[in-house]
Amino acid sequence: MFFDLPMHTKNEIRIYNKFRKYLIQNGYLMMQFSVYCKLFPNREAAVKHIQILKRNIPTRGLVHIMMITEKQYERIEILVGNQSRQEKLAGSKAYVKL
Repeated sequence: MFFDLPMHTKNEIRIYNKFRKYLIQNGYLMMQFSVYCKLFPNREAAVKHIQILKRNIPTRGLVHIMMITEKQYERIEILVGNQSRQEKLAGSKAYVKL
């Protein structure tokens, strides 16, 4: 999931923080700022979860979802930097389905 939410006012910052906390509480892991991923056992579970997610996204801003397979995730290359802390703790193959 990729998202870009407005953060100009205190209310917008509150909405951003509430959405971010919702993602974390529902098992999403931060890959980068405003880029989160979540493991699903199969496509049907992911599609069902997206319907639930749609009821909890902010009304303003931009939110994208991209589902990829395990093989596609394995081919991600880190060009600058290192694995995230979650990737190091869980291993690169522990949460590869989105």
